[in-house]
Amino acid sequence: MQDKLTQIESEALPKVAASGSLSALREIELEYLGRKGQITQILRNISQVAPADRKVVGQGANRIRQAVESGIAERRAALEEAEVQKQLSDPGFDVTRPGIHPGRGSQHPLTQVFRQLESIFSSMGFEILDGPEVETDYYNFQALNIPEHHPARDMQDTFYVESGQVLRTHTSPVQIRAMKERQPPLRVVAPGRVFRYEVTDASHENTFHQIEGLMVDRNVSVANLTGVLQHMLREVFEREVRVRLRPGYFPFVEPGFELEFGCVFCEGSGCKVCKQGGWIELLGCGLVHPNVLRESGVDPEEFTGFAFGMGVERLAMMKYGINDIRYFMSGDLRFLRQF
Repeated sequence: MQDKLTQIESEALPKVAASGSLSALREIELEYLGRKGQITQILRNISQVAPADRKVVGQGANRIRQAVESGIAERRAALEEAEVQKQLSDPGFDVTRPGIHPGRGSQHPLTQVFRQLESIFSSMGFEILDGPEVETDYYNFQALNIPEHHPARDMQDTFYVESGQVLRTHTSPVQIRAMKERQPPLRVVAPGRVFRYEVTDASHENTFHQIEGLMVDRNVSVANLTGVLQHMLREVFEREVRVRLRPGYFPFVEPGFELEFGCVFCEGSGCKVCKQGGWIELLGCGLVHPNVLRESGVDPEEFTGFAFGMGVERLAMMKYGINDIRYFMSGDLRFLRQF
């Protein structure tokens, strides 16, 4: 093995010094330092060397490897510099000609909407919170007034993991964590990714994003809820937006509502987007159920609150006129370059 190392040392460095191109240098690098290179194989098979000789062989192989690596780096730098000088000395080379501009990326449309929403809610005094995507059954269901075997669980097709935990089906667990960790008054929003076991189509995805909002204080009312959401929509669409509430059922709010806003495409006159009705359903909301407040350690006799949960993809589709939710997760550059 010592003879093999001596042979490699006497051959490798002269080859490196004599290499006349980057491609030839690369071949030498692979010959000695690649996965099947001569030095690499010696180091990989060091266990086959007699125990008394392993230290000497290992030290020698590492020393030669470092020398070859250093020689290759120096020769590569010299060859690259020579190539630059060759191009500069070419009479046809124009140093004043503009270079090739590298392509520039842009923010994903969901990132743009998230940042806009965070800015809007921060300006209204809301704190931005985050929570785990793998949740316990307690936070995802029970603490939100959805006990085991409750029919409301059928409303959300859930991914379960082997530990018994779930991939969160909504960002609502963050509101429970917030109320347990903080004392009212509080204003928080929780943007994040959620998961549903659903068949995908133009309006449904198994992985999407929501933003959860929560406000708890004394004398919080439906008027506060409506005002906050109307202001949010006005800022997102940069125009006055009409909103209305329809009764809706959600286990963690009482009363519960579906919020609709006047179609921004037809101004309420009726079009394909709003299905000729003039209104678009956007989100579920309501006043926080007393059971949820109580479970979180908040006295429902003293405090009230509102909560809402909104699909960010749905809002982005309305804002940018996107007709298929699957585009967001596709990674299709033709779609992303539009933003």
